[in-house]
Amino acid sequence: MQIDPRGPRFAAVLTTLVLIAVLITGSGGLLAVQTVVFALGAFAGLQYSPYGWLYRVAVRPRLAPPRELEDVRPPRFAQGVGFGFGLIGTVGYFAGVEWLGLSATALALAAAFLNAAFGYCLGCEMYLIIRRFRSA
Repeated sequence: MQIDPRGPRFAAVLTTLVLIAVLITGSGGLLAVQTVVFALGAFAGLQYSPYGWLYRVAVRPRLAPPRELEDVRPPRFAQGVGFGFGLIGTVGYFAGVEWLGLSATALALAAAFLNAAFGYCLGCEMYLIIRRFRSA
């Protein structure tokens, strides 16, 4: 399946804003919501993520068609990585291990910001490296 590469970047902008809010407020509940968003994108598919839906309905119709499409598997893998960090951070916040919540959130934020600001998807690159390693 091929997707518009601008969709995951839009989602990264929203994710960046949510994760900044988590770091400012220390809200494990907000991180839990973001973790559900990651889970939907990773396990159900990017089209079922609320951010993917918002892009498809509100943003995409206002843009010119994409010049190229990309494989959906690397961004889905990236959502899975985000899910892992979100889950660890959520457990940290709710277990009272604030440093764990902050650390996991900060790492997820760094990856989301790289995609939002520079179009560099760290999880996508991890996916490609793993694929190359497995086929060698």
